[in-house]
Amino acid sequence: MVTDGTRSMPPRARTGRLYLVPAPLDFGCREQLPLQDQMPAATLAVAARLGHWVCENAKSLRAYLGRVHAVVPLAAPLQSLQIAELPREVHKKGDHGGGHDATALLADACAGHDVGLTSEAGMPAIADPGSSVVRAAHTLGLEIVPLVGPVSLMLALAASGLNGQNFAFVGYLPSDGAGRAHRIRELEALAGRTGQTQMFIETPYRNAAMMQTLLQTLSSTTRLAVSSGLTTGNARNFSAPVAHWRKPLAPPSPDNATPAVFAIGP
Repeated sequence: MVTDGTRSMPPRARTGRLYLVPAPLDFGCREQLPLQDQMPAATLAVAARLGHWVCENAKSLRAYLGRVHAVVPLAAPLQSLQIAELPREVHKKGDHGGGHDATALLADACAGHDVGLTSEAGMPAIADPGSSVVRAAHTLGLEIVPLVGPVSLMLALAASGLNGQNFAFVGYLPSDGAGRAHRIRELEALAGRTGQTQMFIETPYRNAAMMQTLLQTLSSTTRLAVSSGLTTGNARNFSAPVAHWRKPLAPPSPDNATPAVFAIGP
């Protein structure tokens, strides 16, 4: 019993931790490197022992944990894991606006179980859903433990040669050509005025359309950096003024199947 000097109080029940578990960046890629070449051993060890999860897609999580099991045996069979999925509406729109209450997804953590949060690739809640779960965990007084793993935005920024002291990630650009070109001009003007690197992503099947708009819209002196297939055997990082990208022997553009990160700056 715990006493405050006037009366005895029962000890507070232990709550679980929320572990932010990165996933490899090769989700959906044709070539995958061994998991132990992409993920720290300590992160895989935590993933292997967790029996409760919040994720985007249960099928993708089970496939990821199957790869983990080949390196570090899981503490419990895949079929016995308790898995809660984020609502479908937050997959595309994100859940950073504060409109999604994820408290119910953390019932297992409130009951004393450690819970893992993961997304399809990279670090959950960064360029992926999950922020509402982390926010709810803070509200509930849970301990949040981010684990080490690949974050495509930071890898791309480091490889770009652009300003790493002042940068912004702006998510997805408009999918229609006119809207995309207008947004690119806005970001280019902001980068030129402030020196701030502007980073964005696109659904892989629109990579070619994105590159076409970038090369048609940007000034020839603006620097464009493109990183694709990060941490895979086909990883590519190219950064050059747009004038160089327009030449016949320009670096190859990312294909329409490989995730890519785009960045522009002066």
